[in-house]
Amino acid sequence: MAKKALITGITGQDGSYLAEFLLEKGYEVYGLVRRSSNDPFARIPSETKQQIKPIKGCLRDRSAVQNAVEEAAPDEIYNLGAQSDVADSFKIPEETWETNYDGFRRLVRVAMDVNPNVKIYQASTSEMFGTTPAPQNENSPFNPVSPYAKAKTAAHEDIVLKYRERYGLFICSGILFNHESPRRGLHFVTRKITHSLAKIKLGLQDCLELGNLEARRDWGFAGDYVKAMWMMLQQSEPEDFVIATGDSHTVQYFVELAANFLGMPVHWSGVGINKIGYNNLDEMITKVNKSFFRENEVNDLRGDARKAKEKLGWQPQVNFNNLVTMMVNSDMELVRKGVT
Repeated sequence: MAKKALITGITGQDGSYLAEFLLEKGYEVYGLVRRSSNDPFARIPSETKQQIKPIKGCLRDRSAVQNAVEEAAPDEIYNLGAQSDVADSFKIPEETWETNYDGFRRLVRVAMDVNPNVKIYQASTSEMFGTTPAPQNENSPFNPVSPYAKAKTAAHEDIVLKYRERYGLFICSGILFNHESPRRGLHFVTRKITHSLAKIKLGLQDCLELGNLEARRDWGFAGDYVKAMWMMLQQSEPEDFVIATGDSHTVQYFVELAANFLGMPVHWSGVGINKIGYNNLDEMITKVNKSFFRENEVNDLRGDARKAKEKLGWQPQVNFNNLVTMMVNSDMELVRKGVT
């Protein structure tokens, strides 16, 4: 009999790749889907969409969560649903907490009532490390500085660790470092870069405005990272794992690499918030906008995923250059088609 999986956040980047992966493994895949005026399955290929069994609801509604878990009767639950925009979490801290902490606790309690043997994956985040010096691993202290990171840290400490210890629940945290793809939302910095530069290349946009160009992140491919989620739930005992590439790059270098792939290398003038990037015709194509800086900056995240490599056998397959190339090529195609 096929295993059943329930994915919250199935319509997001990670949810779409995970759904594809689990379907290939022969799972029945159910997805908790929020009401939306737009097509919530826009990121999901049509052949995958046809195989997913959607259930309406969200993590902020206990009745909806109860209905989803009872209908799906899952062997595995992947909690990817969240208010995931770090910058927005400063503007909507209560909503962020309600979804990322209370929503997860609601899901876990319902799941335990329906099936105490269910296996649960929690999407934790490298943002929990905050200002802890890089590289960060499973033993590094958490020092969250955003409402998003604080909610995720509390969910990890109060729910994942305590429910595992107190109730023997099979529940794991995947402490994932930044992972990107052509399916990333346009409000995330990597996708903003590749999409905006594609528009600039085609004469549809004049300039790309960014925040902290010196921020360093460990960027990997989302399609690789969802495989690690599944691997965690196939172990004999629940544990938490950092998932990362081990390499980090600045936002500025991401811009340079993407621009190079588009045949418009960038040279810079000025420093700090006055730094401006020009193309080879000395036309300004990118500049710093101070309003895009976070209230509390996290300057350097780089993961040490040795535990995942040794215990899970997980390895990232897509390197940084190929990731940026993939995203640039995808956005060039979308922009040419008029998809903005």
